[in-house]
Amino acid sequence: MARSALPLIAAFVVAGLVIGPVAAVLWRGGGFTALSPADLDALRFTVWQAIWSAAISVALAVPVARALARRTFPGRSALISVMGAPFILPVIVAVLGLLAVFGGNGVLNLLLAPLGVPKLDIYGAHGVILAHVFFNLPLAVRLILQGWLAIPSERFRVAASLGAPVFRLLEWPMLRRIVPGAFAVIFVICLGSFAVALTLGGGPRATTVELAIYQAFKFDFDLGKAASLAVVQLVLGLGAGAVALLLARGDMLGAGLDRVVQRWDGSRLLDAFWIGAAALFLLAPLSAILVAGLPGLADLPASIWPAAFRSLAISLGAVVLTIALALPLATRAGEAASLLGISVSGLVLGTGLFVIAQPFVRPSSIALPVTLLVNVLMALPFVLRILRPGVEAVQTDFARLSASLGLSGWALWRIVYLPRLRRPMGFAAGLTGALAMGDLGVITLFSRPGEGTLPLAMYRLMGAYQMQAAYGAALLLVILSLAMFWVFDRGGRVDADAG
Repeated sequence: MARSALPLIAAFVVAGLVIGPVAAVLWRGGGFTALSPADLDALRFTVWQAIWSAAISVALAVPVARALARRTFPGRSALISVMGAPFILPVIVAVLGLLAVFGGNGVLNLLLAPLGVPKLDIYGAHGVILAHVFFNLPLAVRLILQGWLAIPSERFRVAASLGAPVFRLLEWPMLRRIVPGAFAVIFVICLGSFAVALTLGGGPRATTVELAIYQAFKFDFDLGKAASLAVVQLVLGLGAGAVALLLARGDMLGAGLDRVVQRWDGSRLLDAFWIGAAALFLLAPLSAILVAGLPGLADLPASIWPAAFRSLAISLGAVVLTIALALPLATRAGEAASLLGISVSGLVLGTGLFVIAQPFVRPSSIALPVTLLVNVLMALPFVLRILRPGVEAVQTDFARLSASLGLSGWALWRIVYLPRLRRPMGFAAGLTGALAMGDLGVITLFSRPGEGTLPLAMYRLMGAYQMQAAYGAALLLVILSLAMFWVFDRGGRVDADAG
């Protein structure tokens, strides 16, 4: 009874942590307010850019995943791992890298200037879409690559021997299953765009709903308007998230992606082009951060190090709380409940928690704990997508044996579950830690001077046009984020292999 009640309790906790703050903001703001034409424009732009971002990411991912699935070359496994870095890269860092490559004084404009080509402008709607494709192309590649690697190589061998159309018989049915889910997942992610729109939006015509909520808080303190926008965003996100949950199959990011399907078809030159183009697009901004950030490390102000420590504390706390909530929630109903967290504005969640806590404590004194809690709610859907298949597999394979041996409670988890979940738990913990390390959301509203996180300190350096120090802070943030991911992910793999 207790075991069956635990997922229900965890689901109610998650729902309460989302619905409670939204209700608090609505109550404090005096209820719903009518959306202005500018708010409706923000809503239209949010949906429009999410559709285009997801469509372009998936369209480009198909030939890249196909090339990676059927070609082997030295360093292939390492390239797949490194190409996945943008998804866990702090958003503000990636934006800085994109500016270094595509900005007004970026590498691409410097190369095109002698040819008389007008300068490329990264600010505006196209800049927002470019940044979203940069973040989500690796995710789309990994999702679609899973589908290709799931097709037995014997089928390709038989098709080649019979001269059968491989794409129509084998690849197209797989793509019809995988692509809609990949599109839906990326669409949901792009709906909540904040840092990208904040830095690259370039004006009212490229304002997302999340950015409109930020402006309602920051400049107007119109809680009713912010809450109304949040409810619209919640309905939109829940609908898209439900579609993503129904369509997504298997681990969200995949694990064993270093196998090659033996193929006898296709152009090696064309495959090399797609792999090379994707690697250049994804790795050039990272390389730019490395080149520009190394000299900037010497220019970092003393305030950066306490900010880095606060980010580490938030990241580690988010890992512990997220895994603790995710394990009892690793059911289909639990995963559906977790969609609440990613479907509502993190800014509204944070503000609602501040409103609830205000009668008891000074809001600014709990900025870091609230930031941590919001990161937990945002990470839960990703973590559950990784853990749930493993939990369900263990239940299917060992339920009868565990019952016959009388295993329950902690003994059941220690002996049966944990040894078989260490690998996905390590990966999920690393992903959570990296995402929390680079978060730039609710902390922008309520942190007191000198008490921000590393991403906020970096954003302030950019605002003060201290670009050398900003690149140094960006490189430090990349190192900490990737180290956080690597330590947990590697720890899970070592423990699993040892077991």
